[in-house]
Amino acid sequence: MADAEVRAATPADAPEIARVQLSTWRSAYADLLPAEVLAGLDEAETTRQWTEAVAGGPVAVLVATEGDHLVGFCAAGAAPEQEAAAADGAVPPDLAEVAWVSTLLVEPRWGRRGHGGRLLATMAQRLADGGAARGISWVPEADSVSLAFFEHAGWSPDGTVRTLDAGGRPMRELRLTGPLDLDLH
Repeated sequence: MADAEVRAATPADAPEIARVQLSTWRSAYADLLPAEVLAGLDEAETTRQWTEAVAGGPVAVLVATEGDHLVGFCAAGAAPEQEAAAADGAVPPDLAEVAWVSTLLVEPRWGRRGHGGRLLATMAQRLADGGAARGISWVPEADSVSLAFFEHAGWSPDGTVRTLDAGGRPMRELRLTGPLDLDLH
């Protein structure tokens, strides 16, 4: 494997982050999202959103590279109340110490090379250094690859489920939670 690293994203990375997101969703989520939803994803708008996020959004964005290729990314920050709340709306007593991994994607052709683990471990360390004690992430219930990845990291479903409207098709997501002191070897 060529040199692989994880680093902080810069605004210049936004077009590649958008490309990775869109290509990953179009391949990995082809069975989860309607074709018209995937076809309607706008690369220019996605790039604009990532440019804003990287330039000063409420989350930190890291990218994984292999050689000269940007192959994946992770966005995370303090968990908003609505993401961390219980199904009945109760706010967890440790909300101030909960981090939310909102996105972690590795382009499928670069999968199984350790990029996801490096991204999550590096982000988890940054979040822990910032005072977080545990992380949460929402994963589609039908995304067995992502569920297995997070399980390997020591994260598991906390019992909270939500159903999103994915272009007229319901998509159930499980909220996972776990430690930030990761050992992904």
